[in-house]
Amino acid sequence: MVEQSDRAPLLDWEEVPPAELATAGPSPVREEDPSAGDPSHRRPPSGDSAGVGWGSALGGGAAGVTAVRSTAPPERVGPEGDASATDEEGDCAFLGLSVKDRRITEWEEKDQIVAVFVVTFDTRSGNMVEWCLPEDVNLDGVEFKSMASGYETYILYFVYFRKGSYFGLACFANMPVDSELERGARMKSVGILSPSYTLLYRYMHFLENQVRHQLQCPGQYSPLEAFYEDKKAVLPPGGNGLVTACPTSTLGSMVNRCMHPEMKITHPAGCMSQFIRFFGEQIMVLWKFALLRKRILIFSPPPVGVVCYRVYCCCCLANVSIPGMGISVPEFRPFFYINVADITALETELSYVACTTEKIFEEKKELYDVYIDNQNVKTHRESLQPLLRINSADREKYRKLSEQRQLLLYSQEVDEDCTSNEEDLFIVFFMEQNNRIFQTLSEVAGSADPTLTADHMRAMGLDPQGDRGFLVDLLEVYGIDVMLVIDNPCCPQQCFGEQM
Repeated sequence: MVEQSDRAPLLDWEEVPPAELATAGPSPVREEDPSAGDPSHRRPPSGDSAGVGWGSALGGGAAGVTAVRSTAPPERVGPEGDASATDEEGDCAFLGLSVKDRRITEWEEKDQIVAVFVVTFDTRSGNMVEWCLPEDVNLDGVEFKSMASGYETYILYFVYFRKGSYFGLACFANMPVDSELERGARMKSVGILSPSYTLLYRYMHFLENQVRHQLQCPGQYSPLEAFYEDKKAVLPPGGNGLVTACPTSTLGSMVNRCMHPEMKITHPAGCMSQFIRFFGEQIMVLWKFALLRKRILIFSPPPVGVVCYRVYCCCCLANVSIPGMGISVPEFRPFFYINVADITALETELSYVACTTEKIFEEKKELYDVYIDNQNVKTHRESLQPLLRINSADREKYRKLSEQRQLLLYSQEVDEDCTSNEEDLFIVFFMEQNNRIFQTLSEVAGSADPTLTADHMRAMGLDPQGDRGFLVDLLEVYGIDVMLVIDNPCCPQQCFGEQM
């Protein structure tokens, strides 16, 4: 039985100049979009996210991107974006990025596509890279990352993954065919690699149309060739086109070190909203593990696309915008989808968050600190067990987050407030919480009496008793030297670390 993916409805989109956004009309809603009438799933325009995050994929009208929903079948798009034009490949139509729109649109962050590829399932050889550009790029393992385990029962889904220091997005599609050689089904995946995962959302629609094009017209790669020529980046030196290093001018401090609101990424139906509803109060448990830079692995059966967004949401929990804070701690690195081919790479990682469809990882306890199976958050490390318990301060923080969400949704629905969105609220809420903690710790550590009391903990939004172990670990990880006095003032606990 073939199942329909549980991915959020995918929206057609096109690049348009910012000046044209003001005149762009409302987009008709696809009939199959279950979230269209739910105000909690609406993504209002956000002027501060111009072409930077996935948020634009929702069609909120962010500067530089607009979403177009349509119930009509896709029209054939020619090389200049003319709907009446035909492609050079015969009867197989494809939707791409028009040259006109590409030429007149300026993005805040440059597109840097380092590779484009097509993966196919061969009944004799299994998953294999069928075609790629550049031809000598190292794509070892990508054939399994772009076709997650269990993919064969789904019609279409997206998957995010990591290859070396680059990030990938692939769209998989499965089409029934009357062919004994292909055993009744043709399966392909079309994907790209880029230095930044925050830009990949722009090409969701393009990749979906290209994988359908490959299913219908195998071996016709001219649209992908044109796309790569237009978007390609210069690979770092090192020979053989190996994807080994990420240009520092592109990532640098952007990824996870201090992810500001403009770095936001949004699931087409509101990944933050789904994340909050899915985990509930346990978000506060995940928040602590993220802030402590633990290795977090999320298991889920396919499709894996929605779970990739949970990886991103977990990363957002650890954002800190205080200059210089956290420089000495490991980066909280998003790996997105992983499989057994990533075991060697994970063995050397000090901190990461990833997702997988392969249950065997649960047995590889040396590879992770925290394991999440559906809504069950667990750890095999005895020292981390107390952090699984939700305390009164956690419930209070979750209550405040829920109240802010409800107020935002009310203002969007009743007051038609389009200046704020749920994604910004989520990111800012945890960033402010983290900033408050580190600002307080920094001030106490730099004072004449570096003693941390129960009052300090309450001011940071922590439970003096329930969060004691968490705070001790936090001071050790970030190298903050203060005296912790909570249980008994006569028997203080000294928390040593490098002086800030």
